[in-house]
Amino acid sequence: MPGSAELRNEQHLIASILAGETHLFHELIRPYERSVFAMALSFLHNEADAEDAAQEAFLKAFRNLASFRGEARFGTWLISITLNEARSRIRRSKVMPTDSLDEDPEAPGHISPALLRDWREVPLQALERQEVRLMLQEAIAALPQNYREVFLLRDVEELSTNEAAELLQISVGALKVRLHRSRIMLQKNLAPRLTQIGPKRRWFQWS
Repeated sequence: MPGSAELRNEQHLIASILAGETHLFHELIRPYERSVFAMALSFLHNEADAEDAAQEAFLKAFRNLASFRGEARFGTWLISITLNEARSRIRRSKVMPTDSLDEDPEAPGHISPALLRDWREVPLQALERQEVRLMLQEAIAALPQNYREVFLLRDVEELSTNEAAELLQISVGALKVRLHRSRIMLQKNLAPRLTQIGPKRRWFQWS
């Protein structure tokens, strides 16, 4: 989450871009490039599609930059554009159906692991850490879409509860319920697999 200095710099960059210095747009979006791609990939499960979606999200952000009023952080606004672009592509291509809240998260099926940034350090040896990270990525990808969205926004993108709820257009209460359920699903999915790769350890903890 950007500090006050970073926010001031973003505001200055946005003002300069709107004044005609369009070459500064890449500097504005550079801190979010990996995050935007990761968000797109987490839904589309295909690197080429995710790259196209990310590029389209950046283009839409550029075209609509004048409409950004600063009520939310620029990064939050950019993630909302990415989320909407990914949802739109899923609807158009029917790559995957929209998951129901009642869908069994353990139903069999092919899972393509999502590429995520290292959102939490895992206290294991290097080889184990890589294996655990892959397990975590696969488990997140296997979550029903409604739960995956909430988990990614809150625990990966680290948006506030209010920001995530507003972005998803759901109540704060509903968001908290989905987040709680997503964490339980992940723990249920991962716990038996983790015991097979080494001694039981405290590998993550959510507040």
